Amino acid sequence: MLERVNQAMEHIEGRLDRPVDVAELARIAATSEYHLRRMFSALAGMPLSEYIRRRRLTVAGSEVLAGRESLLDIAVRYGYGSGEAFARAFRAMHGVGPGEARRTGTALVSQPRLSFRLTVEGNSSMRYRVVERPNFTVVGFKARVPLVHSGPNQAIIDFIRGLERPVLRQLEKLAGQEPRGIVAVCDDLDPSRAEGTELDYYQGVVASAAAAAAAPEGTAVLPVPAGTWAVFTTSGPAPEAIQVLWRDVFTQWFPSNPYRGRPGPEILRTSPFTDHTEMEAELWLPVEREEG
Repeated sequence: MLERVNQAMEHIEGRLDRPVDVAELARIAATSEYHLRRMFSALAGMPLSEYIRRRRLTVAGSEVLAGRESLLDIAVRYGYGSGEAFARAFRAMHGVGPGEARRTGTALVSQPRLSFRLTVEGNSSMRYRVVERPNFTVVGFKARVPLVHSGPNQAIIDFIRGLERPVLRQLEKLAGQEPRGIVAVCDDLDPSRAEGTELDYYQGVVASAAAAAAAPEGTAVLPVPAGTWAVFTTSGPAPEAIQVLWRDVFTQWFPSNPYRGRPGPEILRTSPFTDHTEMEAELWLPVEREEG
């Protein structure tokens, strides 16, 4: 898998002065566009579109300093419709405008070319299972929150604190399917997975459609179609153990297994230990087998 992703990275390098078709990158990587975007974001720590932009501005920066062509010619070559648009993007990355950079020969920011390799730690194993599930329903209280990659998500914390305990206990009685109990559900995430992009967050339960009809007032319903799910378990301090699990799923499990992510909600069930400083967690991700 990573070898094919690296071939897609080579394709990007050959097209920095032309439009890059993400669908073609996905074909080269032998996966779906959806999974490629998610995989790249997890591996590189930035959206694919941001990487392409930064690589273009890195190469454009070297041409600005070389001084052989006009700034407008460079701007047009790298996809900017005007010198002003190029100058804004150039300053946002390099901290200086292209004209000033050319006059002063100042040092510019460089985005290195990326390539990926799988590192096998060998001192731990990932606990997972793959299950087929018929369609089900998520019912719960819903909020639109920003995505946070590291540390507590204050928007989610504040949202949960605002929910009344008796209503949550009433909602929990509707849970009749795995994963059981109150779960956290994330849906409608931006494909880039960029820090700060928004998602739908549910604090709710997995239930049948019939049970969902008896949900408390103010809840939202999310129908989920039948499909395949990869279920990962971990334990440790919260929220660090969960964030490490997310990282390991995309940097170790997906590259080593014949599956890719597919659109759908992501479900997390947590059970705090007695002292509430650590927890056991079960993460459900929608997946499909890679073709071929």
